[in-house]
Amino acid sequence: MRFIPTKVHGVLDYLVGIALIAAPWLFGFASVGGAAVVIPIVLGIGLIVYSLFTKYEWGPFGFIPMPVHLVFDVVASLFLALSPWIFGFADEAMNVWLPHVVVGVVVIIVVIFSKPQPSNATARP
Repeated sequence: MRFIPTKVHGVLDYLVGIALIAAPWLFGFASVGGAAVVIPIVLGIGLIVYSLFTKYEWGPFGFIPMPVHLVFDVVASLFLALSPWIFGFADEAMNVWLPHVVVGVVVIIVVIFSKPQPSNATARP
């Protein structure tokens, strides 16, 4: 059952994008450097950029269909959640790798429950 409207999903996109960019400082692993720091920042920027181009209420340049946006979300989230093992920082302190896993899994759950199309009343032309 998909109950998260695209309007809510869009707000979450921008909030998660900002949180990913800030994650190394929020969770105190900025000094670790390397992939652990670069990956959330790059994915956060990417999320904001493709959200700007998504055809939904919060996409001012909307041409990416929402179902494609949701695929991007799943691929990026799987990459984020698996990145501690792919890039070898899973043996670091928990504050380094756990945010990657938790955010990745939570975003996948949000995608599962997100509507694949904006409602007709609020859809962008």
